[in-house]
Amino acid sequence: MSKIIKAHIKHLDEVARLFNLYRVFYKQPDDLERAHQFIKNRMEMDESTIFVSDNGDGTLNGFVQLYPSFCSVSTIPILILYDLFVDPDIRTKGIGRALMNKASQYAKENGFKRLELSTAKDNFIGQSLYESLDYEVDDEFLHYSLEINED
Repeated sequence: MSKIIKAHIKHLDEVARLFNLYRVFYKQPDDLERAHQFIKNRMEMDESTIFVSDNGDGTLNGFVQLYPSFCSVSTIPILILYDLFVDPDIRTKGIGRALMNKASQYAKENGFKRLELSTAKDNFIGQSLYESLDYEVDDEFLHYSLEINED
């Protein structure tokens, strides 16, 4: 049985492996070194909080990554759930739900007033999970992005 725990530097290799798979899922090149460096930087600079699903044997089967931010309009601290990934071999076992529940528990315990996330329009499985956990679709605002530097 998996246990949801906060990731530490000792989990770096396994989190990087899962993060690389997550990026590949979103059509990015397979680049374990890049994934490793990115996660290492987030951990060392304490820029994100990562929870993992730990199998108890040194392997991980899922993670959620959270970034602190603010909503200036509401003048409140918020938490952005940017990454959620569960190993495809064990999906439908409740691990994604457990990771999401841990994220909301963490937000509540640490004074964040809202948890926000974005997902692909065709991620129907994710959308179903989020809506089952009472997340609401924002139909008031559009999400835009601007590429500044391309690698």
